[in-house]
Formats: sequence, C-alpha cells, structure tokens
Amino acid sequence: MAKESDRNDRKELIGVVRAKTGDKSIKVVYEYKIPHPLYKKEIRRKTTVHVHDEKNDSDIGDKVRIMATRPMSKLKRWRVLNIVEKAPVL
Repeated sequence: MAKESDRNDRKELIGVVRAKTGDKSIKVVYEYKIPHPLYKKEIRRKTTVHVHDEKNDSDIGDKVRIMATRPMSKLKRWRVLNIVEKAPVL
C-alpha cells in the first residue's frame, strides 16, 4: 500500500492558460529548454496539456500551477492547484 508521502510526490508544472475548452476544462502550455543533440544550443519547446479546473476561476493568460492526477476524462490528466499570476486586464 502506498504511503501518504508517496501520493503527494506528484509532478507539478507552471504554465500559461491558452484556452478555455468547456466547463471546468482549460488548456495549459508550458515551455522548457533542451540542448540540441548535435550542436548543443538550447532549443525552446512547448507542450500543451488538458487540465481540470474545478472552480472555473482561471482565464486565458493566467499563470497557473498544475499537478498530475488520475485520469479525469479522455485527455485530462492534470488539475489546477492555484493561480500564480492573473493575466493583465486590457
């Protein structure tokens, strides 16, 4: 049986909300850098993940902290922990 501490050692990421895709669902983009295999220059990469937003309080452009969780639907494997930074209002 898993210990309580093992359950809380889940992957966490910080990304930017790019789209609201329905009720309690958002798409979050996170960027990272990897070295080029031959030339060793750092290359920027980005990945889009589907995230469960229980409170529906994040908007496009917000910076959010997300955590890996059980599958919520066909594509959603992450959930919002908190909003790190709200998007500026234009």
